[in-house]
Amino acid sequence: MNIFRQIFSSSKKVKNWRQIVFVIILLCGSLLVNFGDKYNDLSDKLSEKSNISIPKVEERSFRLGLDLLGGTHLVYKANIDNIPDTDRDNALEGVRDVIERRVNLFGVSEPNVQTAKSNGEYRVIVELAGINDVNEAISLIGETPLLEFKEASDEARQLGDEEKAILENYNIEAEKGINEALEELVDSDFEDLVLKYSQDEATKENKGNIGWITASSHPEIINAISELELGAVTKNYITSQSGFEIYKLLEKRIKTNPFDENKEEKQVLASHILICHKDSESCESELSKEEAYAKIKEVKTKVTAENFNELAKVYSDEPGADQTGGNLGWFERGRMIKPFEDTVFNNQKVGEISYVVETKFGYHLILKHDEKNIEEYNISRILIRTMSEQSIVGVGNTWKNTKLGGKYLKRAAVQFDYNDNSPEVTLEFDQEGSDLFAEITERNIGKQVAIFLDGYPISAPVVNSKITGGQAVISGNFDIKEANLLTQRLNAGALPVPISLISQKTIGASLGQDSMQKSLKAGIFGLIAVAIFMVFIYRLPGILAVVSLLIYGLLMLAIFKLWPITLTLSGLAGFILSIGMAVDANILIFERLKEELNSGHALSTAIDNGFKRAWPSIRDGNISTLLTCFILIQFTTSVVMGFALTLALGVIVSIFSAVIITKNLLVMVSGAELFKKNKFWL
Repeated sequence: MNIFRQIFSSSKKVKNWRQIVFVIILLCGSLLVNFGDKYNDLSDKLSEKSNISIPKVEERSFRLGLDLLGGTHLVYKANIDNIPDTDRDNALEGVRDVIERRVNLFGVSEPNVQTAKSNGEYRVIVELAGINDVNEAISLIGETPLLEFKEASDEARQLGDEEKAILENYNIEAEKGINEALEELVDSDFEDLVLKYSQDEATKENKGNIGWITASSHPEIINAISELELGAVTKNYITSQSGFEIYKLLEKRIKTNPFDENKEEKQVLASHILICHKDSESCESELSKEEAYAKIKEVKTKVTAENFNELAKVYSDEPGADQTGGNLGWFERGRMIKPFEDTVFNNQKVGEISYVVETKFGYHLILKHDEKNIEEYNISRILIRTMSEQSIVGVGNTWKNTKLGGKYLKRAAVQFDYNDNSPEVTLEFDQEGSDLFAEITERNIGKQVAIFLDGYPISAPVVNSKITGGQAVISGNFDIKEANLLTQRLNAGALPVPISLISQKTIGASLGQDSMQKSLKAGIFGLIAVAIFMVFIYRLPGILAVVSLLIYGLLMLAIFKLWPITLTLSGLAGFILSIGMAVDANILIFERLKEELNSGHALSTAIDNGFKRAWPSIRDGNISTLLTCFILIQFTTSVVMGFALTLALGVIVSIFSAVIITKNLLVMVSGAELFKKNKFWL
């Protein structure tokens, strides 16, 4: 009872220690937020050695703006002519929400999507930090995939003789044209022939350049050009779905991280064993989380690099693992869930089996078979288009429309076929869509129902029975990356009004990195200069102020990570300015403290009176600053808004720093007999 009385006592000393403990808890929390990755690495190693599961924390990163990280700035015009005046603002906000949802699905570091009205035009401004490829940025926003379900049509027809002749003659002329281009390449520049022959309007004015590609994104092109010397052209034309093509290899390089040009991107070949539990996603196991963890630990005692794939066939809960042995093939960053990816790319050597990795799908053991650099190729092409039967008849003429489409889609997800482990996209419809799907399948038993995406059939299964429950599967000829991309685009939803790109701008990553380095240097040098000044002028209180300032800095950085604040150059300026304002509050307190000591008051009394006398000035000065910040946030542009927001947060935390942290440190230190001498305070 005496202990509880002391803890909850209202005495001044106990209050001081309670506040010190509170500050220590805040400091520990901010350290976990700021250095969560280090803590998780340590907890993994300790868990591995002790066989005790140590809780992890969520790893958070700073959300850097365009001027610090580099990236792409896009401006779209929204076509709202057909929208009533009263609904136009809501329609524009709908566009903003959908675009924001799309870029969020792709894991862009910090999408900043804003709406604006200029000269009677409604615009959407999109800033994608870390995305330096304009074409990639535009494709992120892209068009919503058009999802349709169609029934077999009795109106399907074959080409007539005249149409067959047209088709044949067209393709003969196309082949003649591509052969002429090949012959002229002997004496002519490739770029000149692009202008003369190429029918790809999107790249024609850019000398046929289609940009940087990799084997995972364009395997058929890489197969044709991988052995070429730089500047060389394919000796023969290549037949693709688009037509006849000739390629020129412009450049070749190792792919680097878009956020750090000095860091090479890798591909990893890996296998895994998954033990899931009843709380995992997409798991039918009845194991509890504790039972699953015990099972994966038992498997780890048996598994080696040599028997890994065989044991995966026996133990792994991954669909199809009994056939694949858990082999995931080659994959890049961004293809796996983050804890899995962090382990295999950052914490594992080739030939090693990982510690137990926990994801939302359960517990994993990972064997890293191999690792290699990702090669990128910069390609130009001459394209002469060919004609197909569908070009004449039309894809849709063999099928007729139904009422079921993408607007009834509730969600899409990726799963794997149980037979061959190939990726599939599952579709779940809302109630109305479920009813429509049941009707369609009921009247088409024994017939095909086709799933169309963007006007092309990607799957046309035969219906065996009426399907209720509102679920369908797209099993097209695509890899896991394409399946994920399709799922993300379907889940993002449709734009409420059409948009058109009217402006684009790219800020290089090196420029953003340079800005970041200069900002960090300014902050560090400023902090050091302030620390030296405070210690030199105010001695012991100055040292305590520096400690308080360091805690203030850690708290601010934790807030920046916890709260979705986009850090820009102007925002960093606001943060650095707030450091000065935090010091200013301490200076007011210390000056009042010195006056009290010079008046002959005891140290404890001088500390209390010094704070009481300094508080009105601190309060009024900070309130006026907060009012100014509020006005800037409400009525200015996003650049100034970032400055005002970080400054306002800094002011609020600086008040806490001065009134709680500095004061309690002063009270605590003043109780020590060693520091009661005036030489430490005057």
